[in-house]
Amino acid sequence: MLSSSTLSAVNPLDAGSLLAAFGALGIAVVMFAETGLLVGFFLPGDSLLFTAGLLCTTGAHSGPRLDLTQVLAAAVVGALAGAQVGYLLGRRGGRALLARSRNRHLHEGTRRAEEILDRYGHGKAVVLARFVPVVRTVLNPVAGALGVSARTFALWQVVGGLVWTVGLVLSGYALGSSIPNVDQYLLPIIAVVVAVSLLPLLLEVLRSRRQARAR
Repeated sequence: MLSSSTLSAVNPLDAGSLLAAFGALGIAVVMFAETGLLVGFFLPGDSLLFTAGLLCTTGAHSGPRLDLTQVLAAAVVGALAGAQVGYLLGRRGGRALLARSRNRHLHEGTRRAEEILDRYGHGKAVVLARFVPVVRTVLNPVAGALGVSARTFALWQVVGGLVWTVGLVLSGYALGSSIPNVDQYLLPIIAVVVAVSLLPLLLEVLRSRRQARAR
């Protein structure tokens, strides 16, 4: 049972702080909030998954050692359940929820989510959105609000959710296993992880432009 002083010291924007306070349970909660609730757009999904994988290794000393199986299970369950809840919220009034928000990041994310859905089609857009901060928060309710097929959404959100969560956790685990004391360089590594997470979308944009020029 966490004390009130411990809870007050938790920084929700810091992956290490969240993991130290809540462990694998914190991963599931953050994944669910970031992908299923519009209030979770600010949460550190990419860095949390990567750091959790890192802390599963014996070489990570900046936080508690986590169990890899528990981390993977928590990440997958939270991300998949969150996306499905976000989609259902969108089906039942996502447009109204977004319209009432005054947060410019959410509105910008909504615009980008709609562009991705229009440009790449529903299946590919749902997968790509997992790798783009803010967009992965708003695309799920936007997909529901725009009437994306429930079967199509469920299939591709599972594919995207598995690739995103398992890929980042295992990347952190592999790095922590191969480099001693790698956690000393955690901040620059996380910055690289966030940058790399944007590569799938960038590659798709470049490919789309090349096809447009060819036509």
